[in-house]
Amino acid sequence: MNTYTKFLVKTYLFSILNVFLIFFCLIFILNILTELEFFKQTDVETYFPLYLSLINTPIFVFEMFPFIFLISTQFFFNTLFSDNEINIFKYSGLKNTKIFSILAITTFFVGVIIISFFYNLSSNLKNLYLGLKSNYTEDKKYLAVITNNGLWIKDIYNEKILMINASSFNNNELVNTYISEFDKNFKIIRNIKSEKIDITNKEWIIKDAEIYIQNNREVSKKLKLKTNFDYKLIQNLFSNMSSLSFIELIEMRKNYKKLNYSLTEIDLQLFKLISFPIYFILMFVFSAIIMMNTKTFKNKSIKIIIGLFLSVIIYYVNNFFYVLGTSEKINVLTSVFVPLIMLTIINFLLMRNINAK
Repeated sequence: MNTYTKFLVKTYLFSILNVFLIFFCLIFILNILTELEFFKQTDVETYFPLYLSLINTPIFVFEMFPFIFLISTQFFFNTLFSDNEINIFKYSGLKNTKIFSILAITTFFVGVIIISFFYNLSSNLKNLYLGLKSNYTEDKKYLAVITNNGLWIKDIYNEKILMINASSFNNNELVNTYISEFDKNFKIIRNIKSEKIDITNKEWIIKDAEIYIQNNREVSKKLKLKTNFDYKLIQNLFSNMSSLSFIELIEMRKNYKKLNYSLTEIDLQLFKLISFPIYFILMFVFSAIIMMNTKTFKNKSIKIIIGLFLSVIIYYVNNFFYVLGTSEKINVLTSVFVPLIMLTIINFLLMRNINAK
């Protein structure tokens, strides 16, 4: 590796590390305030909100990485400009496009490391966070998971415990469902079997229910059962994809497919993770172009403000397409890759005559 390449990579990585630590500290402080507000009327150890804040911070930092790269690039070029090193490289025959390519490759490899290691670590910590915090929420009395055997629900309603298993999930209906109802001492009350259950509301409508009480069998054309669950709640329980690692997302997708559950959100998360290294590169190039076009500005704050303003626009454009994808107004690939294509076109147009800057 050439000396100038080592210098560029080292300086760039140092900028990323500094900005990363700044974001981490800011998000950690905001999380502490949120947790203190949540636990203000709950008797817990003093360290517990701090601990929850710490393990919840990495996943938020991960979501901010595109902007960490954008701001890191600004700090990197500010360093080159202030020390006049950019002109030294230029006079030595090192073109701006060469600098861009070296740092773009570095960005890609850093992005792969972030997806492979940092994301998996932060998702596991998020999962731990959700598990610990659920003990202090009203939702702890019920649970829903998706496995190879379908959808499993544990519910407690009016001192009765419901264990529910459905082989598939179609619109507002559970298909091929078996329900075991227990009292608070886990003594069996009855078993209910049905091909279709309408779960539009929290009062389920069980169609053609077969009811087993001890050794007796009854049939009811329309049986109502009150629960804590409805269609929207079940959807929301499985919408937090950030608590799943990459491998867990793939496994969960297989289970969703077997259950006939919507794959939209999990596909969005998978494609977002796959596209992140490219997104990082595009944010680096975009920020670098801004810095090269504003290097004559003496006020560094103006450069940072311009970058932050444009990053906010990029964020809302991405979020707009993500919402369209989540609501299935457009397909998943369009939702993820159209903003990247737009940013690529903008970078391409702005890259003209970049070596003359």
